Amino acid sequence: MKPGTLKHAVILGSFCLGFGLLLAVTNRLTAADIAARALEDKQNSLSQVIPDSIHDNNLVTDSIAMKDARGKDITVYRARKNGKVSGVAYEIYGTGYGGEIKLMLGVDVAGKVLGVRVLAHHETPGLGDKIEEKKGDWILRFTGLSLLKPAIEKWKVKKDGGEFDQFAGATITPRGVVLAIRNGLEFFAAHQAQMTEGN
Repeated sequence: MKPGTLKHAVILGSFCLGFGLLLAVTNRLTAADIAARALEDKQNSLSQVIPDSIHDNNLVTDSIAMKDARGKDITVYRARKNGKVSGVAYEIYGTGYGGEIKLMLGVDVAGKVLGVRVLAHHETPGLGDKIEEKKGDWILRFTGLSLLKPAIEKWKVKKDGGEFDQFAGATITPRGVVLAIRNGLEFFAAHQAQMTEGN
């Protein structure tokens, strides 16, 4: 190996080692802050779908692990009032025009929707993003509904013969959200005893 090549290799190796150490130290220093922000985000999402009035416990720490209908691992957060489970919340997924839509669904022990919020999506701004609460009240219309209200066959957008409005120029997005909520309620109905055990 030529002396010049060795010198360049040592310099390049030193830079790589230095930047690697810098990244490792930065990651270690910020890990606690990142975890704290993630916890805040989770608590914020849960507070939007589980009313404070129905629980006196920490929703984030009172949880169980389950698998959803697709076999995907999910965490079910349980609301308790005076030691009894009063509601649950868990992530559900739909498919929109831009791909996967991730939502948080809150359900009371009778299977009634306490709230739904969009956590992440890739829908078209100005069209499909109307599923977000900050862009409109469409997502709020599910609060108080259940598999019986409306009847299960009406859990579709109006264009498909159902009860729910679609957006002008964006039917795929609301169709995906309605189906995700319906599937989420069916999942609750099928696993209600497991989700609310301890009552």
